[in-house]
Amino acid sequence: MNHLNAFVSVVIPTYNRPYPLAELLESLNRQTYRHFEVVVVNDGGERVDDVVALYPELDVHLIHCRDNVGHVEARNIGVKAAKGELVMLCDDDDLLLPCHMEQMVAEMNNADFVYSDVEIFHYRTENGQRIPTDRFLFAYEYDREAMRKFSTYVPSGSLYRKSIHDHLGYFDRNVHHYWDWDFFLRVSGSFRVKRVATASVLYAFADDGDNLSRQMDDKRRMYLNRLSEKHGLGILPMKNFWLLLDEPEVKKRRAKSKIVWDGKPIISRLWRLKHHV
Repeated sequence: MNHLNAFVSVVIPTYNRPYPLAELLESLNRQTYRHFEVVVVNDGGERVDDVVALYPELDVHLIHCRDNVGHVEARNIGVKAAKGELVMLCDDDDLLLPCHMEQMVAEMNNADFVYSDVEIFHYRTENGQRIPTDRFLFAYEYDREAMRKFSTYVPSGSLYRKSIHDHLGYFDRNVHHYWDWDFFLRVSGSFRVKRVATASVLYAFADDGDNLSRQMDDKRRMYLNRLSEKHGLGILPMKNFWLLLDEPEVKKRRAKSKIVWDGKPIISRLWRLKHHV
């Protein structure tokens, strides 16, 4: 099947991050591929109607959860509401470069699930605007067996056939932090997976932020054990994310990738409106 004009549903769970969400919508509005909808699932947070209204060019389906159901279930709600034959996942604080969707759709002609390399960027925040302070290429060869020890899959920007859920079900709330690793292992066991060697996704990592990768607690260990038991992964390490990247087995998987980001921040209409720019 030719997917060059496939309809894509971009599913975004969000919770009390209006400025980053506005930056993501700005990045979606800059996409060269235009045949898509955006499903924003507000997970019981402050209203984001005004943020969405700033981008009338986008076809946005906004779902408000009365209660905070958690980021995994919020994604499930969004995927179930998606109208596209293809689903693209994205966290509300990550960004997609203009070429991203077009390239990913093109790669679907001989795959069921594609994911790209990313650039991780640290930032400081000035009046609601994120200013990148440094960047790090996150690009690793796809090796399913190695992925059982350390996941190099970043869900933001990944694209797959919605019909996969008919076979595998939805995202597993029981593994919480590791829902993406779990989904990747489930998908790669039955479907054609491809890594796209272009760093067209920007993954936000705040030095003072609330990234789940920073949480080193008993609850996280519990979820990691659940993931391990589900897939027979053995005892998995709980080291800091950056320390894990320095492990010899992970370092030898590093790969080359096409860099497309000019390093500039993405300035949203919300920020311009609030600062009269």
